[in-house]
Amino acid sequence: MIVTPNPLGLLNDMLPRPDPKRKALHYAEGFWRNETIYDLAVARANDAPDLPAVRDWHRSLSYAEFVAAADALAGNLARNGLVAGDRVAVWLPARIETAVAILACARNGYVVSPGLQRDHTGAQVLDLLERMSAAAVILQPGFGADADRRDIEPGLSELSCLRCIYRLADVEESELLFGLSEGDGSEPLVGDPDSVVYLPFTSGTTGEPKGVLHTDNTLLANARTIAADWHFSSASRIYTMSPLSHNLGFGALISAIAVGGELILHDLPKGASLLTRLRDTGATFLFGVPTHAIDLLAELRRDGGELPNLAGFRISGAAVPDAVCAELLDHGITPQSGYGMTEACSHHYTLPDDPPARITGTSGTACCGYEVRVFAQDDPNREAGVNEIGQIGGRGSSLMLGYFEDAAATAASFNNAGFFMTGDIGALDADGYLRITGRKKDVIIRGGHNIYPARIEALAMRHGAVERAAAVPVPDERLGERVCITVTLRPDSDLEPNDLLMHLDAQGLSKYDMPEFFLQVDEMPVTANGKIMKHALNKWIEQGTVAPQPVRWTPPNQAR
Repeated sequence: MIVTPNPLGLLNDMLPRPDPKRKALHYAEGFWRNETIYDLAVARANDAPDLPAVRDWHRSLSYAEFVAAADALAGNLARNGLVAGDRVAVWLPARIETAVAILACARNGYVVSPGLQRDHTGAQVLDLLERMSAAAVILQPGFGADADRRDIEPGLSELSCLRCIYRLADVEESELLFGLSEGDGSEPLVGDPDSVVYLPFTSGTTGEPKGVLHTDNTLLANARTIAADWHFSSASRIYTMSPLSHNLGFGALISAIAVGGELILHDLPKGASLLTRLRDTGATFLFGVPTHAIDLLAELRRDGGELPNLAGFRISGAAVPDAVCAELLDHGITPQSGYGMTEACSHHYTLPDDPPARITGTSGTACCGYEVRVFAQDDPNREAGVNEIGQIGGRGSSLMLGYFEDAAATAASFNNAGFFMTGDIGALDADGYLRITGRKKDVIIRGGHNIYPARIEALAMRHGAVERAAAVPVPDERLGERVCITVTLRPDSDLEPNDLLMHLDAQGLSKYDMPEFFLQVDEMPVTANGKIMKHALNKWIEQGTVAPQPVRWTPPNQAR
């Protein structure tokens, strides 16, 4: 661990608090309470200290050990000068230290930002650290999209905001968490359920990251309702296929803590069986995306056995295919189709007794404490009728406080009635079940991973041969969508697909965002004002008018 002093003694900047009227309403309704995520973990540790709280492939922590580890980290951060409101960034693979860091931040009133992901390049992480003014970062050297070719250390040394850097070695069963001995919990508790505790970053159509501000109460409000509707309890063993750096995995952790259950992280060694892992851990509920469901069913077909403990499967990121739903139900696993977002958590989902048609045909209904309405496509202040397609808006107890240091974006995201306008398009039926028909957000979702076309397009157009570029989705049975980069060339120019991929890499595009199809056309379909009509490109691909060429990016040090 590296510690840098704060010689100027700078005070932490101000973070927003909930609007007093909103706070009074949600407390009166019972959706907000005077307890933090840390308080719930401590209560469980006091009642049943030896019961499991969180585990990865190598290690398992009881609730008593979980709280003690959080106390040790919280104390170390405090002794190194962090104060309530300071940001703590986490850039780790699936390992229990992320959960410990989240709990430590809830204890001391720090703002945890665990959304630095495997897909990020070092440059992207440095940009996010600077934007959030991170006071501490917890990372594993060698992790990230370009760690094998680009060293993040010089950039870290230039960040004046950083006061603590925790560099974690590869997981070994005997190592101390963060290299720290057990804390004594003597540091005073600072956590406040109405102060900002969670800062994930999301993106819109431009792919520019926006920080989202959540409190213990906005997070727990949603976790409690899902737990009640899906019968989570202290006996629940919740397995997350998504890492804690993703909002889905983070929500699974909060759900487990809310009921005093166990969270199991998905960090299988290459070639290990998911089916065996689920059986060995006794997993009762699964969080993942359609790709995970498809892979699990394929293994079940090969194995010929069952998963008697697994009762439900939250499937996010895309609609649940009919065949996947039917096959899961045949195995006694009820799929939960849902609609959520970083700004509002997993606020919309189907219920355990919903018929298959609702699971595959809708994204469920809004949970208690959250309200969803649909507004006219041409007027966000005029409510649409039943089954009328329009803009989806929502408000309630799990909604964020706003965007980090971006009052303009926060204000622009709400209509006059205080509904957060999601940017998605859909319709509500007479029973309040939501059917999503499209995304205003121009995002390609590959196996649950969001890929933002605008960034790919901007980087592609820096190539001297490219005149125009459009990144569009190509349907994929297993992953949902894959990226096709479509280009028109400048006069008298030629371009080999692999040359474009090399260019994108040199410009800093993550290997996880690389196009997997290449298409060169003579002219782009455009509107009267020259905007590329991506829906027309999609139709050309769908109808076979054009044939995208499969391509595969291979980093230079792996090429043969």
